[in-house]
Amino acid sequence: MTLIQLEYIVAVDTYRSFVAAAEKCFVTQPTLSMQVQKLEDTLGVKIFDRSKQPVVPTEIGIDIIAQARVLLSESEKIKEIITDRQRDLAGELKVGIIPTISPYILPKLLNGFVERYPQVKLIVWEQTTENIIQQLKLGLIDCGILSTPLHESSLIEIPVFYENFVAYISKTSKLHKKKSISPDDIDMEEIWVLNEGHCMREQVLNICQRRKATQGFKHFEYNTGSVETLKRMVDQNNGATILPEMAIADLTEKQLNRVRYFKSPEPAREVSIVIQKNYLKRRMIDALKNEILELIPKRMRSKKKKEVMDI
Repeated sequence: MTLIQLEYIVAVDTYRSFVAAAEKCFVTQPTLSMQVQKLEDTLGVKIFDRSKQPVVPTEIGIDIIAQARVLLSESEKIKEIITDRQRDLAGELKVGIIPTISPYILPKLLNGFVERYPQVKLIVWEQTTENIIQQLKLGLIDCGILSTPLHESSLIEIPVFYENFVAYISKTSKLHKKKSISPDDIDMEEIWVLNEGHCMREQVLNICQRRKATQGFKHFEYNTGSVETLKRMVDQNNGATILPEMAIADLTEKQLNRVRYFKSPEPAREVSIVIQKNYLKRRMIDALKNEILELIPKRMRSKKKKEVMDI
């Protein structure tokens, strides 16, 4: 059994194709297939069911591949220990980030991080929580910047900050005359929310469901994945929406008059860096966390007087 053979079975599992796995491993397909076959012969079991397309691991193959991922991760840590002692931070850091966080921290984060760590190549994908979780489990990215808790036992969450939710309302909204609001004040008929697949949608609905009565939930729902679009819908079509606090940083004075804060305890979201249990690139990820902390107000580092919304 060799590390190369373990890399090959992990690649086949990830891409569910011997051809695609060979391309990603920069070898020919016969070479990869031969090494996988050798490993199966050594272990005396079939790791993959080749009769199905796309190829899938057998029942025992699932467990073998899971252990292979652990072994490969641990072997990479040996290289990382040597690298950390020999030089400054260098290499690639692959990051997944959700769209409701990305616009408010990523532009400033990129400038600061690249300037401070010029030998690190930061590769960022903006995706849904579900996709980022899947890529973390497959080892395709190093970490995710997500709203938590995720309730995923195979992942570690490192809380970074706690961001309040605020209401953004039109002049015709029933909330307009109030200086501050509570969930009971929300009229579900006028609230604009994100579409399915966005964790912030679930958090907003959880805020609204703290109302004493939640019947009659028949409001019009516009299918968007953009927080900025929600603001524009309120500006042009009346109603109200609930936004993460950082989304109001660039509002005009007129728009700020449409913002209403919640009474204590304020609903908030926990934003964390999420990693695998056997994660690599610890120094890079620590550096990423520190850069984020420098960008946000100190009051966001504590969840005191806040109620973290589940997703």
